[in-house]
Amino acid sequence: QAQLVESGGGLVQPGGSLRLSCIASGITFDLYTVGWYRQAPGAQRELVAHVTRTDVVEYADSVKGRFTITRDNAQKTVYLQMNNLKPEDTGVYYCTADFNRMVWGQGIQVTVSS
Repeated sequence: QAQLVESGGGLVQPGGSLRLSCIASGITFDLYTVGWYRQAPGAQRELVAHVTRTDVVEYADSVKGRFTITRDNAQKTVYLQMNNLKPEDTGVYYCTADFNRMVWGQGIQVTVSS
């Protein structure tokens, strides 16, 4: 069965950094566009970043210059390095993998607060 497992979330102060990891199983990982969505309380879920199987990368305007998405096909892992975090980055972050169908992780909490 397809599964995405996120890790690396938590509580950080504004200006701090976190690195999210997502390990995939049960899929042909290298064929998938993989990425991250997030959902803040009371807000709609939004795309944060994704990277295609050909290494084309897209970011939400709100995170450009601060976040970096990378993938490691050998380890079936996608990362999201988040720097200079802001309170508005707070939310539940979901790992995704897309190839004909979308696979979702369970979500992981990121809280940016002093």
